Amino acid sequence: MTKTSKAIQSYLLVTPQTLVFLLFLFFPIAMIAIVSFWQFNGYAMVPAFSLENYWSILQSDVTLQTYLNTFKFVALVWLFTLLIGYPVAFFLSFYVEELRWQVILFLICTIPFWTSNIIRMISWVPLLGKEGLVNQLLLQLSLIDQPLEFLLYSDFAVVLGMVHLYIIFMIAPIFNSLMRIDRTLVTAAQDMGASGWQIFREVILPLSAPGIAIGSIFVVTLVMGEFVTVRLMGGGQAASVGKLIQTQIGSLQYPLAAANAIVLLVVTLVLVVSILRVVDIRKEL
Repeated sequence: MTKTSKAIQSYLLVTPQTLVFLLFLFFPIAMIAIVSFWQFNGYAMVPAFSLENYWSILQSDVTLQTYLNTFKFVALVWLFTLLIGYPVAFFLSFYVEELRWQVILFLICTIPFWTSNIIRMISWVPLLGKEGLVNQLLLQLSLIDQPLEFLLYSDFAVVLGMVHLYIIFMIAPIFNSLMRIDRTLVTAAQDMGASGWQIFREVILPLSAPGIAIGSIFVVTLVMGEFVTVRLMGGGQAASVGKLIQTQIGSLQYPLAAANAIVLLVVTLVLVVSILRVVDIRKEL
C-alpha cells in the first residue's frame, strides 16, 4: 500500500466523525453566532451585521446583574458539590475495601438520577414549602415561631436543587481518580512517618486533582446554562442567564437571545480553559 493510499484511508476513517462534529456542533454554533448580529424590529428578525445586541447586554444593569447571579450560582454549587462529593468519593475509595461494595454504594449514589430532573425538583416542594415537612418539624420542636420562607422559591432553593442534580458529576471523576492512586505510595508515606493529614495533602490531594478538575468542568458547564431548576425552585424570584435566554426566545427576541448565548459560551470556555491551565487532566482521559 502506497503512502498516498494510506493517507486517503486515514482521511476516510476520520470523515464520519468530522461530519458529525461539523453538523451537530460547529454549524449550530455558527448559526447562533450569525443570528446574534441580526436585528429585531419588534415582530421579525432582520438579517444584518450589527453589534446592537451585544451593546444592549453590556449597557443593561439587569442583564449584568443576571450574569453576576449566575456566577454566584456556579461558585456556590461548585463549592458544595466539591465539599460533599470529595468525602463521599474518598470514603468509597479508601474505606470500602471490597470492589463489590464500592460498586454497590456508588450505584446507590446514582439512584436519584434514575428519574427526570423535573420530578426531582418537584419532590422538594412538599419538603421545603411553608407547610412542608421541614417547617412543620421546626415548628413542632419550637425552634422557629413561623415558617421559614427562604427554604423554597429562593436562591437557597436553587442552589440546593442544583447541588442535588449535579453532585454525581463531581463524585464520579473524583472517585475514578482516587481509585487510580497507587496504594503503595500511601504505604510508603506512612512508613516514613507522615501523618494522615500530611499523606492527604502531599499525596492523595495532588493525585486526585485531575478528577476534581473534570468534575469542576462538568458542574460549571451544566450550571452556567441551567434554567429549569431556576424556574422551578426559584419560583420567579431567582434569575440566571439560561432563564433569561429562555424568556427572550419565548418573546421571539432571537437575535438578543443568540447574543446572550454566545457571551455565555465564551465565558464558559474561559472558565474551562482556566481550569485546564491549572490542572493537567490528560492522564485521566
